[in-house]
Amino acid sequence: MSALEKRAASARVQAAWAALARVQDPEIPVISLCDLGVVRDVREAGGVLEIVLTPTYSGCPATEVIAQDARTAVEAAGLGPAATVLQRAPAWTTDWISPAGRAALRAYGIAPPGPVPPEQAQPICVTRRRQPPVPCPRCASRRTERIAPFGSTPCKALYRCLDCREPFEHFKPI
Repeated sequence: MSALEKRAASARVQAAWAALARVQDPEIPVISLCDLGVVRDVREAGGVLEIVLTPTYSGCPATEVIAQDARTAVEAAGLGPAATVLQRAPAWTTDWISPAGRAALRAYGIAPPGPVPPEQAQPICVTRRRQPPVPCPRCASRRTERIAPFGSTPCKALYRCLDCREPFEHFKPI
């Protein structure tokens, strides 16, 4: 590949990233797939732009919609044919959510997960165990309680603030 072709390929990949940055998650429509950390890579493969996606969990019901939305965005941007590749390893982690994504979740009323140091990582557990308080995304109070292990999706839990009395979801750290 010539230097000119490499620059053009790089520009095409950059444009694809820009298009993907505008694609919202279908379950949480205030955060982009890129800010959620689901888009792992964009690469050229024989004239096709491959979009590498890592679902938030292997059974995520929105995976097909996410893949279709990503392909549609890249093709609608006039960047040529696009394909999606699902990459399940390494597994998605909430550490991949960008600072802008965390702010968008908080503004939407979902308490974003904090970082999980590797030595403290644990699998998601639906039984009660001692966990640090989850701050309310509306009033920032740390006086909150979990009222259900699952929210609108399996990757979130339902909480209530004991000060402002508002319910909210918490994105489970994994």
